[in-house]
Amino acid sequence: MSKETLIVVSAVVPLAVVLVLMWLGWRGKLKRQAGVAELPPVPGGLGPAVISVPGQYVVTTSAGDWLDRLAVHGLGIRTPGTVHVHPEGVLIERKGAQDLFIARDAMTQVATAAGMAGKFVEKDGLVSISWQLADMEVDTGFRTTEAGAKRPLIEALQALLPEDSDTERNGKNN
Repeated sequence: MSKETLIVVSAVVPLAVVLVLMWLGWRGKLKRQAGVAELPPVPGGLGPAVISVPGQYVVTTSAGDWLDRLAVHGLGIRTPGTVHVHPEGVLIERKGAQDLFIARDAMTQVATAAGMAGKFVEKDGLVSISWQLADMEVDTGFRTTEAGAKRPLIEALQALLPEDSDTERNGKNN
């Protein structure tokens, strides 16, 4: 075996092993999360959007544990998208993944964060929506394309929350 062949093999084999282990880990996570409820369907006849903001859907995690990414239903895949805030709830259109609808009465909190499951940015760089997915509370993160669009988005999202919600009205997650 030539020296060049040995170098290529010694680089490719460990890389292949790492990729296989990552794939097995993701597959295992999908199996462990098989009991997570299906995503709610997008209702027909939504009212006009109060605001629409382009950006990036970051991830959905277990509530309060922003490293526990949900892998099922495409919730763990970061995609470009647009958030539309409607009177009935929030629609996140995701390119290459199923759209995500969060009903107004499923929302529990709106906050900002510096990061979630593999995406870390400046302080308060992500908009985080806490909500109920059947019997499980989850957090969904979104990063706006333009920094100036974040405050109007947070205000529109907070307007959907019930007045007696234990949410922090200033949009910050302490």
